[in-house]
Amino acid sequence: MKKIQQFSIFLLFLGILVLSSCRKDFSTQPSMGNLEFSKDTVYLDTIFSGIGSSTYTLKVYNRSNDAINIPHIVLANGEDSGYRLNVDGMTGKHFEDITLLAKDSLYVFVETTINYEEVTTPIYEDRILFDSGEYEQHVNLVTLVKDAHFLYPNKVDGIIETLELDGEQTEIQGRYLTDDELVFTNDKPYVIYGEMVVGTPDNAPKTLTIEAGAQIHFHANSGLIVNANSSLHILGTKNIEGEEETEVMIQGDRLEPFFENKSSQWNYILLRSGSKNHSINYATIKNGTAGIVVQGMYDLGIPILEINNTKILNQGIYGIYAGFTNIKGTNLVTNNIGRSAFVGVVGGVYNFTHCTFANYWSESHRSFPTLLLTNYIEPLEDPIVVADLYEANFTNCIIYGRENIELTFDKKDEVAFNFKFTNCLIRFNDIHDNYTSPLYDFDDSSLYENCVFNEAPVFLDPSLNQLIIGEDSAANGLASPSGTALSPLDIMGVTRSNPADLGAYEHVVFEEE
Repeated sequence: MKKIQQFSIFLLFLGILVLSSCRKDFSTQPSMGNLEFSKDTVYLDTIFSGIGSSTYTLKVYNRSNDAINIPHIVLANGEDSGYRLNVDGMTGKHFEDITLLAKDSLYVFVETTINYEEVTTPIYEDRILFDSGEYEQHVNLVTLVKDAHFLYPNKVDGIIETLELDGEQTEIQGRYLTDDELVFTNDKPYVIYGEMVVGTPDNAPKTLTIEAGAQIHFHANSGLIVNANSSLHILGTKNIEGEEETEVMIQGDRLEPFFENKSSQWNYILLRSGSKNHSINYATIKNGTAGIVVQGMYDLGIPILEINNTKILNQGIYGIYAGFTNIKGTNLVTNNIGRSAFVGVVGGVYNFTHCTFANYWSESHRSFPTLLLTNYIEPLEDPIVVADLYEANFTNCIIYGRENIELTFDKKDEVAFNFKFTNCLIRFNDIHDNYTSPLYDFDDSSLYENCVFNEAPVFLDPSLNQLIIGEDSAANGLASPSGTALSPLDIMGVTRSNPADLGAYEHVVFEEE
């Protein structure tokens, strides 16, 4: 009995000790205006009207030796504020009696969604107020809100419309562009949700024209489809220093710096079989999954797609995926592609001059080469499809990347497989002698004429998609004059030298840091 009484007294003493300790730790002093902050202004970067921002972080510090009670943490604009807060795991716009322990810190997370029509200026501002009266402190919140043309799939009885393609209903959310939507202007950006289709369900011909300086932004899982008999014309022009942007920009709809070079934010531009007369000039197509997909039905003499002075960057799978089609390109630049920058499958006709096919993808392992040509495709469940590769000509091009093998072929012998590389700089370092096919006989001048292998192109900074070459580049002065005659200006509008440099850029002298 005595031991039990002693144990009970011990527990009582321990409880008093714990309680007194808790009271000591959590006794607080009132806020006296001496909080410190990780920043005095939280810039939430640029957002489109109605599209939520990323989450931004503010850290609040109590540098004193006493716990502090913050009576109020509120947004100055109150419940009408376009900002949302999360304080100590709680969400809202008004918080009371927040305890911040001695020498401790508190996270405040900030998000916003703002309707452009509800603000009087594109710069939307508010403040987070800590305490009130003479001890009030604040942190500014600033966001640039951009207005845009928004294109959405239609809703019928609350159900988002899905596309009918080739007479069959699909599960793809989207719709056909109306006639009054077939010119994308440069007055303000376009933000696209779902798949927008140029054409009609019965394949009546339509043309989408994208004017110089237009900005196109695709939401996640969105893209552009051009149906049979219809066309896409992108009319960008060279940007001139000091004047408004005239290049066409196509990318995702997240404008925060984190998303600047992030791949797979949207789907693709799909030029379906039977579509025709496509032209793309002075455009940057970035941050998608497969930049341009061009499907079959080609004319031997007429390109389905002519693409010039265009950059395709940061694509999760392919830069250009072409099947049984005809493409002509000059001053094309690619980089940072998850698989291949250019894939030509099931034959076709391809002619590229003064192009830079680079691939310095670093987000994951890449097992595909920068450039791949085949004359067949093997669907998962259907029989193998083969077709003639009538011609694939690469003249004055750079084909390079961080892998040892950046050019491969895969062919079936029963159909044609014609290609030629003329005056090209190519990365092909077969350290294990795995490529013994005659297709890789680099001494065969009918396949490879005046080509250079494994010499450094000396790009400015491929990690930042800066593919201009320097004065020490192995590509300098090696171009074929006949090829240069087809593209006398480089992608920057610079007159090419004689002899010109390989790739899309004439070399420059890099500034020393």
